[in-house]
Amino acid sequence: MTNFIRYGLPAIVVIGGILAMAFGPEDGGAEGGAAIIGAGCAIWLINLLYRIGASGDRERDAEAEARDEFDRTGRWPDDPQ
Repeated sequence: MTNFIRYGLPAIVVIGGILAMAFGPEDGGAEGGAAIIGAGCAIWLINLLYRIGASGDRERDAEAEARDEFDRTGRWPDDPQ
């Protein structure tokens, strides 16, 4: 389900925009289709930015665990003995 939200939904929206450009009205189909394609790209970009932000949380959690280990044992977890 996550892969569908990350990649499938934006792809469906972009394909919808392409179809709107191809089969839309003569006077506004291109602009409307471009707007729909832009919305699909925005969905993909929001997903990307969320994943980048979530990876920072994992790095901070790992750093906190390493600091807790240092407080307990007096040595950094990845230092050789």
